[in-house]
Amino acid sequence: MSSVVIYCRSGFESDAAAEINHHAMQQGVAGYVKAKPNTGFVTFECYAKEEAERLIKQIDFKSLVFARQWFAGTLLTNMPLEDRVGEIKQCVADFPLCGDLRVETPDTNEGKELSKFCKKISTPLAKSLEKQNKLTRNVKPQKPVLHILFLANDTAYVGYSFSDNNSPFFMGIPRLKMPADGPSRSTLKLDEAFNVFLTKEQAEDRVRPGMRGVDLGACPGGWTYQLVRRGMFVAAIDNGPMNDKLMESGQVKHFREDGFKYRPEKRNIDWLVCDMVEKPSKVTQLMIDWIVNGFVKELIFNLKLPMKKRFDSVYECLQLIDDELAHYNVGYKLQAKHLYHDREEVTVHIQVLKVPQNLYS
Repeated sequence: MSSVVIYCRSGFESDAAAEINHHAMQQGVAGYVKAKPNTGFVTFECYAKEEAERLIKQIDFKSLVFARQWFAGTLLTNMPLEDRVGEIKQCVADFPLCGDLRVETPDTNEGKELSKFCKKISTPLAKSLEKQNKLTRNVKPQKPVLHILFLANDTAYVGYSFSDNNSPFFMGIPRLKMPADGPSRSTLKLDEAFNVFLTKEQAEDRVRPGMRGVDLGACPGGWTYQLVRRGMFVAAIDNGPMNDKLMESGQVKHFREDGFKYRPEKRNIDWLVCDMVEKPSKVTQLMIDWIVNGFVKELIFNLKLPMKKRFDSVYECLQLIDDELAHYNVGYKLQAKHLYHDREEVTVHIQVLKVPQNLYS
Protein backbone atom coordinates (compact mmCIF):
# COMPACT_ATOMS: atom_id res chain seq x y z
CA MET A 1 0.00 0.00 0.00
CA SER A 2 1.46 3.30 -1.06
CA SER A 3 -1.47 5.74 -0.63
CA VAL A 4 -2.67 7.64 2.41
CA VAL A 5 -6.33 8.36 1.64
CA ILE A 6 -7.85 11.36 3.43
CA TYR A 7 -11.54 12.31 3.54
CA CYS A 8 -12.36 16.02 3.69
CA ARG A 9 -15.18 18.45 2.96
CA SER A 10 -15.77 18.98 -0.74
CA GLY A 11 -14.04 22.21 -1.74
CA PHE A 12 -11.28 21.89 0.88
CA GLU A 13 -9.11 19.40 -1.00
CA SER A 14 -6.24 21.88 -1.38
CA ASP A 15 -6.19 22.50 2.38
CA ALA A 16 -6.21 18.78 3.23
CA ALA A 17 -3.47 18.28 0.63
CA ALA A 18 -1.30 21.05 2.05
CA GLU A 19 -1.77 19.62 5.53
CA ILE A 20 -0.77 16.03 4.78
CA ASN A 21 2.16 17.26 2.71
CA HIS A 22 3.27 19.39 5.67
CA HIS A 23 3.13 16.43 8.09
CA ALA A 24 4.75 13.99 5.66
CA MET A 25 7.70 16.37 5.27
CA GLN A 26 8.01 16.54 9.06
CA GLN A 27 8.17 12.73 9.14
CA GLY A 28 10.76 12.68 6.36
CA VAL A 29 8.47 10.69 4.04
CA ALA A 30 8.93 11.34 0.33
CA GLY A 31 5.90 11.43 -1.92
CA TYR A 32 3.40 13.66 -3.68
CA VAL A 33 -0.20 14.75 -3.28
CA LYS A 34 -3.05 13.91 -5.65
CA ALA A 35 -6.08 16.16 -5.25
CA LYS A 36 -8.97 17.18 -7.48
CA PRO A 37 -11.40 19.97 -6.56
CA ASN A 38 -14.80 19.02 -5.13
CA THR A 39 -14.08 15.27 -4.86
CA GLY A 40 -14.20 15.10 -1.07
CA PHE A 41 -10.86 13.30 -0.67
CA VAL A 42 -7.13 13.57 -1.39
CA THR A 43 -4.29 11.07 -1.39
CA PHE A 44 -0.63 11.25 -0.48
CA GLU A 45 1.31 8.87 -2.71
CA CYS A 46 4.41 7.54 -0.98
CA TYR A 47 7.40 6.58 -3.09
CA ALA A 48 8.07 3.69 -0.71
CA LYS A 49 5.04 1.43 -0.19
CA GLU A 50 5.65 0.79 3.51
CA GLU A 51 5.66 4.52 4.28
CA ALA A 52 1.87 4.91 4.01
CA GLU A 53 1.33 2.72 7.05
CA ARG A 54 4.12 4.52 8.90
CA LEU A 55 2.42 7.87 8.31
CA ILE A 56 -0.96 6.76 9.69
CA LYS A 57 0.84 5.36 12.74
CA GLN A 58 3.22 8.19 13.52
CA ILE A 59 1.15 11.27 12.68
CA ASP A 60 -1.42 11.94 15.38
CA PHE A 61 -4.79 11.96 13.59
CA LYS A 62 -6.09 14.47 16.13
CA SER A 63 -3.43 16.91 14.93
CA LEU A 64 -4.99 17.00 11.45
CA VAL A 65 -7.43 19.89 11.01
CA PHE A 66 -8.95 19.26 7.59
CA ALA A 67 -9.03 15.43 7.65
CA ARG A 68 -12.31 13.73 8.57
CA GLN A 69 -10.87 10.23 8.22
CA TRP A 70 -7.83 8.51 6.77
CA PHE A 71 -6.38 5.12 5.96
CA ALA A 72 -3.44 3.52 4.15
CA GLY A 73 -4.68 1.90 0.99
CA THR A 74 -4.43 0.83 -2.64
CA LEU A 75 -6.54 1.87 -5.61
CA LEU A 76 -8.49 -0.86 -7.42
CA THR A 77 -9.83 0.05 -10.86
CA ASN A 78 -11.86 -1.75 -13.51
CA MET A 79 -13.12 -4.35 -11.06
CA PRO A 80 -15.36 -6.90 -12.80
CA LEU A 81 -18.94 -6.00 -11.88
CA GLU A 82 -19.79 -9.67 -11.45
CA ASP A 83 -17.01 -10.25 -8.87
CA ARG A 84 -15.99 -7.10 -7.03
CA VAL A 85 -15.88 -9.07 -3.79
CA GLY A 86 -13.28 -11.39 -5.29
CA GLU A 87 -11.09 -8.46 -6.38
CA ILE A 88 -11.24 -6.93 -2.91
CA LYS A 89 -10.40 -10.28 -1.31
CA GLN A 90 -7.23 -10.51 -3.37
CA CYS A 91 -6.27 -6.99 -2.40
CA VAL A 92 -6.59 -7.62 1.35
CA ALA A 93 -4.65 -10.89 1.34
CA ASP A 94 -1.74 -9.31 3.24
CA PHE A 95 -3.88 -7.15 5.54
CA PRO A 96 -3.99 -7.70 9.31
CA LEU A 97 -7.16 -9.10 10.89
CA CYS A 98 -9.58 -6.17 11.12
CA GLY A 99 -12.31 -5.64 13.69
CA ASP A 100 -14.67 -3.43 11.67
CA LEU A 101 -15.65 -2.92 8.02
CA ARG A 102 -16.67 0.47 6.64
CA VAL A 103 -17.84 0.59 3.05
CA GLU A 104 -17.90 4.31 2.35
CA THR A 105 -18.05 6.99 -0.34
CA PRO A 106 -16.78 10.57 -0.50
CA ASP A 107 -19.24 13.10 0.94
CA THR A 108 -20.32 14.45 -2.46
CA ASN A 109 -23.43 14.22 -4.62
CA GLU A 110 -21.72 11.56 -6.71
CA GLY A 111 -20.85 9.68 -3.55
CA LYS A 112 -24.44 9.76 -2.32
CA GLU A 113 -25.53 8.05 -5.55
CA LEU A 114 -23.25 5.12 -4.61
CA SER A 115 -24.54 4.79 -1.04
CA LYS A 116 -27.28 2.26 -1.87
CA PHE A 117 -24.78 0.10 -3.73
CA CYS A 118 -22.38 0.29 -0.77
CA LYS A 119 -25.07 -0.92 1.62
CA LYS A 120 -25.95 -3.74 -0.77
CA ILE A 121 -22.40 -5.03 -1.13
CA SER A 122 -21.48 -4.64 2.57
CA THR A 123 -23.11 -7.86 3.84
CA PRO A 124 -21.75 -10.32 1.24
CA LEU A 125 -18.37 -8.61 1.43
CA ALA A 126 -18.26 -8.89 5.22
CA LYS A 127 -19.20 -12.57 5.16
CA SER A 128 -16.54 -13.31 2.55
CA LEU A 129 -13.86 -11.42 4.49
CA GLU A 130 -14.81 -13.31 7.65
CA LYS A 131 -14.24 -16.62 5.87
CA GLN A 132 -10.90 -15.28 4.63
CA ASN A 133 -9.98 -14.47 8.26
CA LYS A 134 -9.50 -10.79 7.46
CA LEU A 135 -12.54 -9.53 9.43
CA THR A 136 -13.93 -10.54 12.81
CA ARG A 137 -17.60 -11.56 12.96
CA ASN A 138 -18.32 -9.03 15.70
CA VAL A 139 -16.91 -5.52 15.88
CA LYS A 140 -13.62 -5.45 17.78
CA PRO A 141 -12.81 -1.79 18.56
CA GLN A 142 -9.17 -2.48 19.43
CA LYS A 143 -8.34 -3.97 16.01
CA PRO A 144 -7.69 -2.10 12.72
CA VAL A 145 -10.62 -0.82 10.67
CA LEU A 146 -10.99 -2.08 7.09
CA HIS A 147 -12.04 0.70 4.69
CA ILE A 148 -13.48 0.37 1.19
CA LEU A 149 -13.92 3.83 -0.34
CA PHE A 150 -15.94 3.47 -3.54
CA LEU A 151 -15.42 6.21 -6.15
CA ALA A 152 -17.49 4.37 -8.78
CA ASN A 153 -19.13 0.95 -8.86
CA ASP A 154 -15.91 -0.56 -10.29
CA THR A 155 -13.34 1.69 -8.56
CA ALA A 156 -12.37 1.85 -4.90
CA TYR A 157 -9.53 2.53 -2.52
CA VAL A 158 -9.05 -0.47 -0.22
CA GLY A 159 -7.06 -0.21 2.98
CA TYR A 160 -7.10 0.04 6.75
CA SER A 161 -6.67 2.49 9.61
CA PHE A 162 -5.74 1.94 13.25
CA SER A 163 -8.58 2.30 15.72
CA ASP A 164 -6.47 4.25 18.21
CA ASN A 165 -5.52 6.84 15.57
CA ASN A 166 -8.53 7.49 13.33
CA SER A 167 -12.07 8.84 13.47
CA PRO A 168 -14.51 6.49 15.22
CA PHE A 169 -17.34 7.73 12.99
CA PHE A 170 -18.55 6.25 9.69
CA MET A 171 -17.10 8.47 6.91
CA GLY A 172 -15.63 10.55 9.73
CA ILE A 173 -19.01 12.21 10.30
CA PRO A 174 -20.93 12.14 13.62
CA ARG A 175 -24.64 11.67 12.93
CA LEU A 176 -26.54 14.33 14.88
CA LYS A 177 -30.17 15.43 14.78
CA MET A 178 -31.25 19.04 14.83
CA PRO A 179 -33.15 19.52 18.13
CA ALA A 180 -36.72 20.69 17.61
CA ASP A 181 -36.27 23.57 20.07
CA GLY A 182 -32.78 24.56 18.94
CA PRO A 183 -32.57 28.34 18.39
CA SER A 184 -30.43 28.01 15.23
CA ARG A 185 -28.64 25.38 13.12
CA SER A 186 -25.33 26.60 14.52
CA THR A 187 -26.22 24.60 17.63
CA LEU A 188 -25.10 21.44 15.80
CA LYS A 189 -21.56 22.81 15.50
CA LEU A 190 -21.06 22.89 19.26
CA ASP A 191 -22.85 19.56 19.73
CA GLU A 192 -20.48 17.99 17.19
CA ALA A 193 -17.47 19.63 18.85
CA PHE A 194 -18.30 18.01 22.20
CA ASN A 195 -18.71 14.64 20.46
CA VAL A 196 -15.44 14.92 18.50
CA PHE A 197 -13.14 16.51 21.05
CA LEU A 198 -14.20 14.56 24.15
CA THR A 199 -14.77 10.86 24.64
CA LYS A 200 -17.88 9.80 26.54
CA GLU A 201 -15.77 9.15 29.62
CA GLN A 202 -14.10 12.57 29.40
CA ALA A 203 -17.46 14.29 28.89
CA GLU A 204 -18.91 12.63 31.99
CA ASP A 205 -16.07 14.09 34.05
CA ARG A 206 -15.65 17.50 32.43
CA VAL A 207 -19.13 18.46 31.16
CA ARG A 208 -21.41 18.27 34.19
CA PRO A 209 -24.64 19.88 35.41
CA GLY A 210 -24.03 22.89 37.61
CA MET A 211 -20.92 24.05 35.77
CA ARG A 212 -20.47 27.67 34.72
CA GLY A 213 -20.25 28.62 31.06
CA VAL A 214 -19.80 31.79 29.04
CA ASP A 215 -20.97 32.19 25.44
CA LEU A 216 -19.36 35.12 23.61
CA GLY A 217 -21.47 36.35 20.69
CA ALA A 218 -24.36 34.22 21.92
CA CYS A 219 -27.36 35.64 19.98
CA PRO A 220 -29.79 33.97 19.31
CA GLY A 221 -28.49 31.16 21.53
CA GLY A 222 -27.50 28.18 19.39
CA TRP A 223 -24.33 27.49 21.38
CA THR A 224 -25.85 28.55 24.70
CA TYR A 225 -28.52 25.91 24.07
CA GLN A 226 -25.91 23.12 24.07
CA LEU A 227 -24.48 24.30 27.40
CA VAL A 228 -27.96 24.58 28.93
CA ARG A 229 -28.99 21.10 27.78
CA ARG A 230 -25.90 19.79 29.54
CA GLY A 231 -27.06 21.42 32.77
CA MET A 232 -24.73 24.43 32.85
CA PHE A 233 -25.47 27.96 34.04
CA VAL A 234 -24.53 30.34 31.24
CA ALA A 235 -23.59 33.98 30.87
CA ALA A 236 -24.71 34.85 27.32
CA ILE A 237 -22.77 37.82 25.98
CA ASP A 238 -24.30 39.65 23.00
CA ASN A 239 -25.91 42.98 22.20
CA GLY A 240 -28.61 41.16 20.21
CA PRO A 241 -31.73 39.35 21.52
CA MET A 242 -31.66 35.82 22.94
CA ASN A 243 -34.14 33.02 22.32
CA ASP A 244 -37.13 33.37 24.70
CA LYS A 245 -37.32 29.68 25.61
CA LEU A 246 -33.65 29.65 26.57
CA MET A 247 -34.17 32.62 28.86
CA GLU A 248 -37.14 30.85 30.46
CA SER A 249 -34.89 27.95 31.46
CA GLY A 250 -33.56 29.93 34.41
CA GLN A 251 -30.02 28.86 33.51
CA VAL A 252 -29.10 31.84 31.33
CA LYS A 253 -28.15 35.40 32.26
CA HIS A 254 -27.98 37.75 29.30
CA PHE A 255 -25.35 40.51 29.28
CA ARG A 256 -25.80 43.05 26.49
CA GLU A 257 -22.10 43.66 25.99
CA ASP A 258 -19.39 43.39 23.34
CA GLY A 259 -17.95 39.89 23.47
CA PHE A 260 -14.44 41.24 22.94
CA LYS A 261 -14.70 43.52 25.98
CA TYR A 262 -16.53 41.32 28.46
CA ARG A 263 -14.55 39.71 31.29
CA PRO A 264 -16.00 37.68 34.19
CA GLU A 265 -15.86 39.02 37.75
CA LYS A 266 -14.43 35.73 39.06
CA ARG A 267 -11.99 33.16 37.73
CA ASN A 268 -14.43 30.28 38.02
CA ILE A 269 -15.60 29.63 34.45
CA ASP A 270 -15.59 25.97 33.43
CA TRP A 271 -16.38 26.46 29.72
CA LEU A 272 -15.97 29.40 27.34
CA VAL A 273 -17.55 29.05 23.88
CA CYS A 274 -17.30 31.57 21.08
CA ASP A 275 -18.68 31.71 17.55
CA MET A 276 -18.18 35.39 16.70
CA VAL A 277 -17.70 36.56 13.12
CA GLU A 278 -14.32 38.27 13.22
CA LYS A 279 -10.81 37.88 11.86
CA PRO A 280 -9.30 34.61 13.11
CA SER A 281 -6.23 36.36 14.52
CA LYS A 282 -8.42 38.68 16.62
CA VAL A 283 -10.46 35.77 18.04
CA THR A 284 -7.23 33.88 18.74
CA GLN A 285 -5.80 36.78 20.72
CA LEU A 286 -9.04 37.03 22.72
CA MET A 287 -8.90 33.33 23.63
CA ILE A 288 -5.23 33.64 24.65
CA ASP A 289 -6.15 36.57 26.90
CA TRP A 290 -8.84 34.52 28.67
CA ILE A 291 -6.43 31.63 29.17
CA VAL A 292 -3.42 33.60 30.36
CA ASN A 293 -5.55 35.51 32.88
CA GLY A 294 -6.85 32.27 34.36
CA PHE A 295 -10.52 32.95 33.64
CA VAL A 296 -11.46 29.56 32.18
CA LYS A 297 -10.69 25.83 32.26
CA GLU A 298 -11.80 24.77 28.77
CA LEU A 299 -12.64 26.60 25.54
CA ILE A 300 -14.34 25.81 22.24
CA PHE A 301 -14.23 28.52 19.61
CA ASN A 302 -14.49 29.00 15.87
CA LEU A 303 -11.96 30.63 13.56
CA LYS A 304 -13.61 32.08 10.45
CA LEU A 305 -11.46 31.30 7.42
CA PRO A 306 -10.38 33.66 4.64
CA MET A 307 -11.25 32.85 1.02
CA LYS A 308 -7.64 31.97 0.20
CA LYS A 309 -4.76 30.33 2.08
CA ARG A 310 -7.11 28.74 4.62
CA PHE A 311 -4.51 26.17 5.67
CA ASP A 312 -1.92 28.92 6.25
CA SER A 313 -4.39 31.04 8.22
CA VAL A 314 -5.36 28.20 10.55
CA TYR A 315 -1.80 27.06 11.20
CA GLU A 316 -0.66 30.65 11.86
CA CYS A 317 -3.34 30.95 14.56
CA LEU A 318 -2.44 27.60 16.10
CA GLN A 319 1.23 28.54 16.08
CA LEU A 320 0.38 31.86 17.78
CA ILE A 321 -1.45 29.98 20.53
CA ASP A 322 1.51 27.63 20.98
CA ASP A 323 4.04 30.48 21.07
CA GLU A 324 2.07 32.67 23.48
CA LEU A 325 1.09 29.95 25.92
CA ALA A 326 4.64 28.58 25.91
CA HIS A 327 5.92 32.10 26.64
CA TYR A 328 3.66 32.35 29.68
CA ASN A 329 4.40 28.76 30.76
CA VAL A 330 0.75 27.72 30.43
CA GLY A 331 0.05 23.99 30.21
CA TYR A 332 -2.67 22.98 27.79
CA LYS A 333 -4.01 20.46 25.29
CA LEU A 334 -5.31 21.65 21.91
CA GLN A 335 -7.37 20.08 19.13
CA ALA A 336 -8.64 21.77 15.98
CA LYS A 337 -10.95 20.31 13.36
CA HIS A 338 -12.90 21.35 10.29
CA LEU A 339 -16.11 19.77 11.54
CA TYR A 340 -18.92 18.40 9.38
CA HIS A 341 -21.24 21.21 10.51
CA ASP A 342 -18.58 23.87 9.97
CA ARG A 343 -18.50 25.75 6.70
CA GLU A 344 -15.85 28.43 6.14
CA GLU A 345 -14.49 27.99 9.66
CA VAL A 346 -12.49 25.68 11.89
CA THR A 347 -13.40 24.73 15.46
CA VAL A 348 -10.72 24.71 18.18
CA HIS A 349 -10.82 23.09 21.62
CA ILE A 350 -8.33 23.93 24.38
CA GLN A 351 -8.15 22.30 27.78
CA VAL A 352 -6.14 24.48 30.17
CA LEU A 353 -4.00 22.34 32.47
CA LYS A 354 -1.89 24.91 34.31
CA VAL A 355 -1.72 28.72 34.54
CA PRO A 356 1.04 30.24 36.71
CA GLN A 357 -0.75 32.26 39.39
CA ASN A 358 1.75 35.13 39.14
CA LEU A 359 0.28 35.98 35.73
CA TYR A 360 -2.91 37.35 37.26
CA SER A 361 -2.45 37.63 41.05
